[in-house]
Amino acid sequence: MAQKTIVKTYDDLDGSEIDAEGKSVSFSLEGATYEIDLSSKNVEKLREDLRVYTEKARRVTGRGTRGGKAEPAPVDTRAVRAWAEEKGLGVSSRGRLSTELIEQYRAAH
Repeated sequence: MAQKTIVKTYDDLDGSEIDAEGKSVSFSLEGATYEIDLSSKNVEKLREDLRVYTEKARRVTGRGTRGGKAEPAPVDTRAVRAWAEEKGLGVSSRGRLSTELIEQYRAAH
């Protein structure tokens, strides 16, 4: 017997079914990060409502938080795999790289 699963997403503001242009929107305020699912109409409304603030604000880049430990930059997994192969370390051609292997790669570079 064949089955078909349909997943529908609904707008968190008005409860309407989200159209193809709708999306989950993330934003931060005073150190807290929020995510909300919105239809394209409400995504545009949110952007319009925030525009008066975002036009005057400074854009902050990076993922570090104040007072917290900064996250290390992501590594190029292809480079790590090539380095590991060159060093004779057993590493598969696919899948997740171990934290230990990434730490060894960072220490060597």
